[in-house]
Amino acid sequence: MKISQKGLYALQAMMMLARHHNQGAIRIRDIAYEEALPEKFLELILLELKNARMVESVRGAKGGYQLRRTPEDIHLSDIIRLIDGPLAPFGDAEQLRSLIDRDASHRALYQVFLDVRDAAAKILEHTTLADIVGPKPVKPKRGQAKKKEATLLPMVMHGNPGRGGNE
Repeated sequence: MKISQKGLYALQAMMMLARHHNQGAIRIRDIAYEEALPEKFLELILLELKNARMVESVRGAKGGYQLRRTPEDIHLSDIIRLIDGPLAPFGDAEQLRSLIDRDASHRALYQVFLDVRDAAAKILEHTTLADIVGPKPVKPKRGQAKKKEATLLPMVMHGNPGRGGNE
């Protein structure tokens, strides 16, 4: 399965709206800034989400967009299907089942594709915005030590003379 850039932007915007659920409408400009998304493209995406009744717009000085349903009621599969269509790069499940029935010499291959599609669909259909946004992280109180962040070690490149690697 491949999610388009538009689909990814839609998921990012919906995650941002889920994080701010019940805090009122959020302006397109603020969504675009916080998620680093192109504002004009985001307008088109939000309009599509609005027409599908996943978000609603609020007019006025405090206007913007907000989720129409709770984050627990919006599944990732709903967003992806709206923006990108079926959840499989090989067509929808019915097309795959038809190929399995018609093409005996490639039946096992199409069955694998169907199994992959079904596994991906199951995950996306059972994952909501609330699942991926989760509770907000607890900030440490004053005086409490912060967890030490992991540091990255430089990578040793083989066959690169003079860089200290294993030549």
